[in-house]
Amino acid sequence: MITGNGAVTEGGGAVAPPHEAYRTQPPAYAGKPPAYPAPSPPTGIERALEAAVEGGGGDAVVEVLARTRLYVLVARLHADIPGWTAPLPTIRDEASRRTCVPVLTPGMLPPWHPEWVFREVSLGELARTWPYDVRRLAVNHGTPYAAMVDARPKHLKAWLRADERTGGPERRVLLTDSGGPLYGPLAHGLALGAHLAVTNGLIWNRLGAAYEDYATDRSRLRSPWGIPHRAEYRDRLASLMKNQLVGRVQEAVLRTRHTLAARLGRTPTREEWAEAVARTFAARDVDDRALADRSLFFIALYEDRLRADGALAPDGRVDTLAAFDLGRAVNVVRLALGARYGDPHEAEQDVLRLGELAREAYTSWADFSLGYLMARIVHRAEDDGPEAAEHTYQQSLAEHRILTQDPTSPYRNIPWS
Repeated sequence: MITGNGAVTEGGGAVAPPHEAYRTQPPAYAGKPPAYPAPSPPTGIERALEAAVEGGGGDAVVEVLARTRLYVLVARLHADIPGWTAPLPTIRDEASRRTCVPVLTPGMLPPWHPEWVFREVSLGELARTWPYDVRRLAVNHGTPYAAMVDARPKHLKAWLRADERTGGPERRVLLTDSGGPLYGPLAHGLALGAHLAVTNGLIWNRLGAAYEDYATDRSRLRSPWGIPHRAEYRDRLASLMKNQLVGRVQEAVLRTRHTLAARLGRTPTREEWAEAVARTFAARDVDDRALADRSLFFIALYEDRLRADGALAPDGRVDTLAAFDLGRAVNVVRLALGARYGDPHEAEQDVLRLGELAREAYTSWADFSLGYLMARIVHRAEDDGPEAAEHTYQQSLAEHRILTQDPTSPYRNIPWS
């Protein structure tokens, strides 16, 4: 059985609102869960779920759920217990008098709360860990984007097949929360992190309860960022704001060309650029000189590739890779918020500051995006060689096109300055 729009077919009556759905917790939970506001407008995920429910097809709903991240509420004190995973929560749906496992889709997560966090679960994981005595999955319970899904053993097997068939949550898609910032300085700052949001299939314009989920957010801060606690987070964020992690040699190579171009009144030839770089690095050690030569080679190579693919103008060039640090910094802020290393107000101020820094370094979204993807590609080529970088190039170019061409993209709807 699958029903939506805040109602179930058995027993009649309206389902409980989301805050009531999470009101009853095991006695070990300290305090109360956060109060849920009225549902914010959905993302494309909620719209797809609503359409599947209205179509009446159980398989269609399962297909949507198999392609999205689903979330369960967890007390932070339980989430922090090493090596232990809290069991799936259950609620009683008063309308049907059935016990259900409640989950939320990404667009329906409530506001950030310091002591209540979320764990991401896939449809396959739900099937594998399902409580033996529960027969319903309540998706977005009590909201306009709800579905009540049968969870008998034969249905759990169908969930597993759907999870395997779809490969889990979609990635490389642009997800926008229409209830989040869409215009203005905060939206501008959040859009700096849109490349990674598209890469991972995450909402780009949210400072909220989770980036991916609590455990993953903390894990991603530890590796690759080396951030185990708040103090280290603030230090690392300061370094990103100063563009200290993108690569001093690579930036010096680009700065040399930019300075030469200003003096010549035109973009220098590659030979002129190489000679200027050689002079700039003449007093540096041999490793820096070798890295400068490699960086110049790969930057020139991929600028030519981008021109051939129509992403860079014939006379265009990339003058700084600062976008890579600034874009990653937005995602680090969001990870830290999800990890509870800061609060929403602090995160908002940091994102606003990152927006200011980006506007100082670039003149358009296209230039910012090209700086970001160039850094990503060049670092991959320097570390692993051009063959390994080919996948990174194609992926980065596809994401650049999504962000610069999709009519719903923030890069098409938010003025740069």
